[in-house]
Amino acid sequence: MHRVITPASGQRVQWQELPERLKDWVGDVLGGPIVTADSQIGGFSPGTADRVQTASGDRAFVKAASSAQNEFTPRLHRQEAHVVAHLPRTRYTPSLIAVYDDGDWVAMVLEDIDGRPPSLPWRLDELDAVMTALDELAHLLTPSPLHHLDSMVDAYAETFAGWERIRSNPPPVLDDWVRARLDDLVEMATRGLAALAGSTLVHGDVRADNLLIQRDGSVFVVDWPWASNGASWVDRLFLLVNVDLYGGHDPDRWIAQHLRDAVTPAEITCVIAGLCGYFTDIARQPPARGLPTVRAFQADQAYSTLAWLRRRIAT
Repeated sequence: MHRVITPASGQRVQWQELPERLKDWVGDVLGGPIVTADSQIGGFSPGTADRVQTASGDRAFVKAASSAQNEFTPRLHRQEAHVVAHLPRTRYTPSLIAVYDDGDWVAMVLEDIDGRPPSLPWRLDELDAVMTALDELAHLLTPSPLHHLDSMVDAYAETFAGWERIRSNPPPVLDDWVRARLDDLVEMATRGLAALAGSTLVHGDVRADNLLIQRDGSVFVVDWPWASNGASWVDRLFLLVNVDLYGGHDPDRWIAQHLRDAVTPAEITCVIAGLCGYFTDIARQPPARGLPTVRAFQADQAYSTLAWLRRRIAT
């Protein structure tokens, strides 16, 4: 029996709430006024996510946000637009059509992908397809086409310092196993951070709601604001963190099949320790504006990564 996981969701802006100037701009980009807009659910963003269509049948996917929804989301949209604009054309990534930025509202018009997120808990065939896609994408993105981006080691330095923050300011309730090993966990997270180094463009946030699967089984990796340059195996490991969260598969078996030649078991354990510290620390922070379920989802991830970490340390 699977645990009930808090769904990823934000209090999304709807298409009809966008400024008229922005909607008119989308119509100009696509060559005609928008006649339908199908708002998408899921994903941790308070911005709009709409599949739109013009009167002539042209389709696109539109993401838009302003600081009124969340002060960080426009910045993330700018970063994603920069990354996607410089991605090489592959069968795994959508194309960027146009970007709007008036200093407050930021929007992207992207290729519309006729797909859906993977089924949860994960289906074996979809998991295999995504793992294969991430493996091939890593080859295509090595060396990184965006070599000027931060290294993953720098980008994740604060993320992997979660256990340090917990050690200096422990919560009132802390797992006894964790409390007895905080020094070791801090050291492991430090080693895990170092293991992230590499020359591959890494998505950095691979999970079910950032993936689309088409009817023919082909996979698209979407939502790229957290991209950085790191180890080629990272996105596949992050995928398995999501798979383990929902249950039904042994992530260590998939590691043995897909990652054993790329990274040592000790390095994987240390990366999981770093992620677990991040989730444990961030889940206790105040709610994020426009993202009502994010802390609960992070708490679910803290629980699952801790259980996985304990299994790996016990073996």
